[in-house]
Amino acid sequence: MTALNVAQKILLANAAGGLKQLPEAGQPLEIQFTHTLYQDATGTAAALAFEKMGVDRVKTTSVIVVDHKTLQVGYIDSDDHHYLESFSKKYGCYFSRCGNGICHSVFLQDFAAPGKSVIGSDSHTTNAGGMGMLAMGAGGTDVSFAMAGTSYKIEMPQVVQVNLTGALHPAVLAKDVILNVLKVIGIKGNKGICLEYTGPGLKSLNVSDRATICNMGTEGGVAFSIFPSDEMTKAYLDGRKRSQDYQPLVADAGAVYSRTVEINLSDLQPTIAMYPRLKSMDPIKAHAGAPIDAVFIGSCTNANYENLARVGEILRGKKVKVDTAIAPGSQAIARQLAAAGYLEIFYAAGVRVMENACSACIGQGFSPASKGVMLSTANRNFEGRSGTETASVHLVSPATAAASAVMGCITDPRDMLGNNAELAIKLVPPVVDMDSYVAPLPVAEAAKVTMVYGPDIAPLPTLDPLPAKLSGEVMLKLGNEITTDHIQPAGKYLSLRSNADEYAKQATFVQVDKTFSARAAAVRDAGKHGFIVAGDGYGMGSSREHAGLCPRILGIRAIVAKGFERIHLANLANFGIVGLTFENPADLDRIQQGAEVSLDMGSLESGNLKLVVKGDGEIPLKLAQGKEDIPMIRAGGALSLFASQQAA
Repeated sequence: MTALNVAQKILLANAAGGLKQLPEAGQPLEIQFTHTLYQDATGTAAALAFEKMGVDRVKTTSVIVVDHKTLQVGYIDSDDHHYLESFSKKYGCYFSRCGNGICHSVFLQDFAAPGKSVIGSDSHTTNAGGMGMLAMGAGGTDVSFAMAGTSYKIEMPQVVQVNLTGALHPAVLAKDVILNVLKVIGIKGNKGICLEYTGPGLKSLNVSDRATICNMGTEGGVAFSIFPSDEMTKAYLDGRKRSQDYQPLVADAGAVYSRTVEINLSDLQPTIAMYPRLKSMDPIKAHAGAPIDAVFIGSCTNANYENLARVGEILRGKKVKVDTAIAPGSQAIARQLAAAGYLEIFYAAGVRVMENACSACIGQGFSPASKGVMLSTANRNFEGRSGTETASVHLVSPATAAASAVMGCITDPRDMLGNNAELAIKLVPPVVDMDSYVAPLPVAEAAKVTMVYGPDIAPLPTLDPLPAKLSGEVMLKLGNEITTDHIQPAGKYLSLRSNADEYAKQATFVQVDKTFSARAAAVRDAGKHGFIVAGDGYGMGSSREHAGLCPRILGIRAIVAKGFERIHLANLANFGIVGLTFENPADLDRIQQGAEVSLDMGSLESGNLKLVVKGDGEIPLKLAQGKEDIPMIRAGGALSLFASQQAA
């Protein structure tokens, strides 16, 4: 048998139908996921989709976590939490209540297992790759179908080896590693690859470090990232009293990779990703001394015990000079920090200790001042994501964030600690508390559960089939790298997620063009169809399926771009929106916002598509989605197709 790398082994082990041999890179592959994950911001719509399927119980180990919508100003968020808890009880899921922790943190702690697979309704589900797990983000509808036992289609990825040598300086952390990996591979153009980490440098990275690195692989647009399962993995699982979940998973001798990226950990410096959108990964020293207004230390990327304990050692006996907040990744981590005395150090240093939740990472509290500068240990710094449109948010490691908070300006932590500093942390046992979850009920008891629907929870709309011809107007002309935050922002709009019609009306493209929703709805109500044209990287960022659903509600039926990101393209298909690319990318310049356009859908299967632009002739297009998506697009979306198949 051919020698296999770790990614190939785990794909083969989780392939649907007992596959014996993997296809070539780029060819279709179906995965039967063992685990699924919802969080509350995407989970309500996803759960409503699951209910529409009529399945009586989940077929996977399913975990639902409240971590995004935790401000609870008014009743809507609390109602969503009660709905998700009742859903969990009725359909057989584990439920993690508000305050228990961030979905990726608690999943890694208590559910992730090497050799298994998870698909989650959050793009950073890739976090669990640090456990040697196949971990992918997707739209909530796709996750719901996986929960119902349906396999998930992907393209067989190319496996890129990231070979790690050397060892990190104590003040250089896993966040600095992934920022430097992204500097090498870039933040776009990585569709259809996965990153597999190898080499002698692995022995200096624990599971929390590895999860940080896999978490932010998403920012490079890769399908997933994975580490082997080794002695580090075993030690982590032993500490969490899950020794039975351990299995070794390493590459065979002679395993082949599509290419190799070399990273010498000893050469890495503390690194900063400058605002916006990871455009520039620079050494901290290039920006040292620049003033800052706030520091946030948290998020699913960096809020583990080891990172926050290092922060505690840097803050020991000192006071912060700027507004500083820390949000532990989970209640278990917060309790471990308390047992080690680090919470007292945080408070004594003048730090605001926040809830164990996503918080400032997604603009849910602790937004910076107008035109403020914040350092954040989060994974993403899109425009406006912090909740302040005029603020700049730069991404750094927890060590850099802590040192900068003490000094009141961007600071290389090595300048505080010295190049020979050990930065030793206090080790106390992890906190294991499975009683912090509402466990799945037995089948008979679950059948008696009454679902709880708050007044603002609206059923998902029934979407009509694709017309034979689309005819209407270009509602927006956009540039490159349009993110899901541009399309359907989070922050103060999160509470609207359980009412897609209202979310569409109030928030769709509001950061790009505040008139969009009203204009698009007017075209829709006139019986015409909306089009959007854009540059490359359309839909990068979050897995939020509302970025597909809400434009669809407003009458958008086709998006023509130079290129799409994987998850968003799938979400468009799930809601019956045609994703198209230009045969000649320069043709984007021929289309202006407001142009009258039409598109014959009869040629969708052939791929011979022509966009007719009034006054400028035809523009040849290609279908960006797979041919297997066409029946779903024609039906009006995944749930519409499912309903028609059930009726037949």
